[in-house]
Amino acid sequence: MKRFLTIIGLILLVSCTTNTESYLEHVNGYWEIDQVIFTDGTKKEYKYNETIDYISINDSLKGFRKKLKPGFNSKYITSKDAEGITVKIENDSLNFYYKTPYANWKETVLSANENQMKVVNDRETVYIYKRYKPLELDLE
Repeated sequence: MKRFLTIIGLILLVSCTTNTESYLEHVNGYWEIDQVIFTDGTKKEYKYNETIDYISINDSLKGFRKKLKPGFNSKYITSKDAEGITVKIENDSLNFYYKTPYANWKETVLSANENQMKVVNDRETVYIYKRYKPLELDLE
């Protein structure tokens, strides 16, 4: 637990010195979970993901997140379900407020750049995403 709190403290320290609004330019696109850090400090690494997340935020700070199943050559299988997102900058934090017919919840973006995004949810579970790179096959 002590190690986890140290990690969160360092992440928050780095976050405080960064303009969280700049994270917005990086969150749109395809993401896959790379690692999850639970509140007790244990980690789960993901070598392979059956689904990825597609995040789309517009200029009015509204958008959605959709689960996709990657196929070959940038083709995706998806359902019509999507989680609505409202983005708010509060107390120097970039927060995503999700809404579905079944639940509402909040995630805070700890960092985001071109290749990686870290978010923490209200249960203090940290999700580390990496930018998804589609599998391209040359079928000639």
